[in-house]
Amino acid sequence: MIKNMETEKSNKLIIAISVVIPIAVAILFGVKIDGYDFSFLPPIYATINGLTSVLLIAALIAIKSKKISLHERIMKFCLILSGLFLVMYVIYHMTSEPTSYGGDYKNLYFTILISHILLSISVIPLVLFTYVRAINGNFDKHRKLAKITFPIWLYVAVTGVVVYIMISPYYA
Repeated sequence: MIKNMETEKSNKLIIAISVVIPIAVAILFGVKIDGYDFSFLPPIYATINGLTSVLLIAALIAIKSKKISLHERIMKFCLILSGLFLVMYVIYHMTSEPTSYGGDYKNLYFTILISHILLSISVIPLVLFTYVRAINGNFDKHRKLAKITFPIWLYVAVTGVVVYIMISPYYA
């Protein structure tokens, strides 16, 4: 009974977080703060995305090798990295003018960018529900959801790097 209440509370919290984060990011994109130069952040948060990609694969290898403790530590680190990415991303966009893509592969760029953005929104609840199922010891449901969450999270992390590589020549 207590575990069900905890699950219900955590589910509501995850849903709230999953709604609040994208709305807050969208609102903060409309806020411009002048006088700060955070132009150094994009290569850092692209690197964080790249590192997250590598660590997600390492976590998969760890769990397939039955190294549960290692898997758990890596996944916690991936969550921290994702949080750092989000903070840096918002800070950069609040203090910088938008950058327009000017290359020959505009359709490809926007396809990748749009899929990246949409999946980055959907991955928030997936990651949180997957994580909570693991910490609650509900490993059967955790594994089922992780099979969906992992490829989406990996795609978001990898395409974050791709988007950066494609747009970086056009930064002011």
